[in-house]
Amino acid sequence: MANKIFRWGIIGPGRIAEQFARGLTVIDGACLYAVASSSKQRAQTFALDHGAPVSYDSYQALYDDPNIDAVYIATPHRFHFQQARECLLAGKPVLCEKPLTVNATEAQELITLSKSTGVFLMEAMWTRYLPIYQQVKAWLDAGKIGSVTKVSSSFGFEFPRNYEDRVLNHELAGGALLDLGIYNLSLSQWIFADQPTRFSIKGFLGGTHVDEHDEVLLSYSNGRTSDFVISLNKQLRNNLTIIGSAGKIEIDALFSDSKKATLTIEKTSTTPKEVVCVTEEFRATGFEYETEEAVQCIQQGLTESPRMPHKDTLATMKLMDQLRNSIGLTYSFEQQENIFAHE
Repeated sequence: MANKIFRWGIIGPGRIAEQFARGLTVIDGACLYAVASSSKQRAQTFALDHGAPVSYDSYQALYDDPNIDAVYIATPHRFHFQQARECLLAGKPVLCEKPLTVNATEAQELITLSKSTGVFLMEAMWTRYLPIYQQVKAWLDAGKIGSVTKVSSSFGFEFPRNYEDRVLNHELAGGALLDLGIYNLSLSQWIFADQPTRFSIKGFLGGTHVDEHDEVLLSYSNGRTSDFVISLNKQLRNNLTIIGSAGKIEIDALFSDSKKATLTIEKTSTTPKEVVCVTEEFRATGFEYETEEAVQCIQQGLTESPRMPHKDTLATMKLMDQLRNSIGLTYSFEQQENIFAHE
């Protein structure tokens, strides 16, 4: 496969898929081959705009295309499970937008299917792969700020009151937690390399019965915490700060796709205070980094990425379920039996 062009198919040619397609253009040995949408016109237009030779108005046709090496799913949250499941059953490796599914029951089923079929599955948590986060990881691994004690972040915008758009649409699994909070949760998990022992949440459910504003505190062992605010009705600072026993790391807004981070090492009795600012530009949109990871894993015959393993996705989905359960948010299309029955 090393000498073969790696051909991607896209399901859901919308705003996020635009970023993915543009990111693909800077990856050697990979290209966009096919696009599928429920709208023939949308599929054709997207394919034409991004140089894909094939477009489908049937998802099944994309699943059945033998020329496609992997599928990127960029549809609203509600549809991820069924589409990813059909890809895996068809033997097509999957890179699926976050959150992987609406709840952990669905996520577990996909992970089980991935392992039983031997077909690659990865949640597209692109932030973990960005260049600036590789610098942050290097600082953390080197103990530059000592032991991490606290993570604090916010992620919020004043979204238009368009109740048909996926963000506020109950039937599309809208809401702040699944749309924005997934970043705060996944990065807390990445930074601490641990799961919280308990949590608290204050949430506001709006007129469409999705969470529009949440304040969350995650408590970890040894007094470590992660606190964050997420909002669909208020503009927030949208940065992330990692505080340690010897300093802090501040990641500029938007922390989800930041290019800049500042390391501050506090003054000691023998050393002066040190401040280091680093900027890391993207080669394209930033989506290219997670896509490269997926291609490499698939070419190596893996079923998951060691940098975004299934266990991390599942743990975050379980926590999301618990947070939603605490504020009384169950989507009407979810099965009522045991969707929140997790340890």
